Amino acid sequence: MRVGRRPDAESAGRIVLPVRAAAPPLRQVGLRLAVALGVLAATTLIVWLDRSGYNDNARGTLDLLGSAYYATVTLSTTGYGDITPVSNAARLTNILVITPLRVVFLIILVGTTLEVLAERTRQQWRVGRWRSSLRDHAVIVGYGTKGRSAVETLLGQGVAKESIVVVDPQRKVIEQATLDGLVGVVGDATRTDTLLRAELPKAAQVVVATERDDTAVLVTLTARQLNRGAIVVAAVREDENAPLLRQSGADVVVTSSSSAGRLLGMSMLSPNAGAVMEDLLTYGHGLDLVERPVTRAEAGRSPRDCADLVVAVLRGRRLLTFAEPEAATLQLADRVITIQTVPTA
Repeated sequence: MRVGRRPDAESAGRIVLPVRAAAPPLRQVGLRLAVALGVLAATTLIVWLDRSGYNDNARGTLDLLGSAYYATVTLSTTGYGDITPVSNAARLTNILVITPLRVVFLIILVGTTLEVLAERTRQQWRVGRWRSSLRDHAVIVGYGTKGRSAVETLLGQGVAKESIVVVDPQRKVIEQATLDGLVGVVGDATRTDTLLRAELPKAAQVVVATERDDTAVLVTLTARQLNRGAIVVAAVREDENAPLLRQSGADVVVTSSSSAGRLLGMSMLSPNAGAVMEDLLTYGHGLDLVERPVTRAEAGRSPRDCADLVVAVLRGRRLLTFAEPEAATLQLADRVITIQTVPTA
């Protein structure tokens, strides 16, 4: 585990914020070219209308081609001096009209460079504002199948997209997360500086959904070192690695392979029971498991008197099933885990 420095503006390029869809590059280039040609045509017309106020050293009088030539060399600041304004009106037009058009033309020519600089500054400003406003958010390490499912569940429970940060070493994965409206951080989550960019010290929840168990252990150790108070939930493939995750600081460890196997076995013995369990695990329709505080009206009463079905009571750090004698009477400081029916649309 390597300890890094606090990220600064130079690391903003590795934090990817959701962006609005931009116009295709060819369309942007075409639009700039059309504006540049429009400025050139307008300057040519202005000079030609006042052609009597100009002197052409080669031809004497100024024609349309000469006007276009003068407009081109003037807007590009080349200025050969073979055509010059001699009347007061022509000189005044150059000062008040052609000079501003020259500035516009130059801005169009260097527009790409200016746009890159402006976008970089805007990105740094957005990242700075994002960092200053982020509090009690959720950090999702890994945006594979497990990570995406965790995000979908959080969103279904009312968590705002702005309160979710995805960390993944693959830029394409982070780009997909930003397309989903999430903030992404590209980097190795076993490194402290990567988790600092995700503002993990200020996070309230951390979900470790990496592909490898050894990576999950290192990420959990690093996350717990940076944030002692956050709830850390980690997923592992093998049961034998679950104790190691708990020793590393994970509050909850979910064994993906064993959980899937138990669900398969239950479905074999009772397809209906397996369907109910799958329904409980899928948030947003049918039946949902919900943790909520005890209301004042429910305090002092039995869990069976609640409007929804109470399956467990959380009292301090103890988790009591509804059948335990200590859970027979609810207390105001308790939290209950209930099964609720999701209303159909």
